[in-house]
Amino acid sequence: MTLLIIGLALWILIHWFKRLAPNLRASLGDAGKGIVAVLLLVGLVLMIIGYRGAPFIPVWTPPSFLVHVNNLLMVVAVAVFAMSHTKGRLRGRMRHPMLTSVKLWSVAHLLVNGDLASIILFGGMLVWAVGSVIMINRAETWERPAPGDKGRDVIFIVITVVTFAVMVGIHMALGVNPFPG
Repeated sequence: MTLLIIGLALWILIHWFKRLAPNLRASLGDAGKGIVAVLLLVGLVLMIIGYRGAPFIPVWTPPSFLVHVNNLLMVVAVAVFAMSHTKGRLRGRMRHPMLTSVKLWSVAHLLVNGDLASIILFGGMLVWAVGSVIMINRAETWERPAPGDKGRDVIFIVITVVTFAVMVGIHMALGVNPFPG
């Protein structure tokens, strides 16, 4: 559990570094980008190792129907994430599609995982995403981009379906079936 907490703290602090200490971050120049990338990777690896190795400490037992809610939220989370890369009509509909996607992902997983490690991981990621949106909104104004070509919406749908299928495949390969029954 310690590795999970250290990895999560590192992930949050490194992501917020630019907002919390902008002058220090700017003084690092381009070399700082490499340092940040390495530290983010270290944080991610620590979270994965810490989560996979954490003991199962039950806090609450989620009702089985929440699996369906989780899956629906995950499809929406993947679609919202794909919005950040679309050049179609949905471009500019939402200011923070990636962070909104993380919030949806976190809530979906909190609904179906009642153990302490899951609450720490997914709750921590939710705190990070909410805090990031608040800091970004306070620091900068947003220029809404113009909607793109509606033909690009097909690419958006394909990205959403393929990404969701890959995520399901990864979960199943890890022994976690995201579908009940």
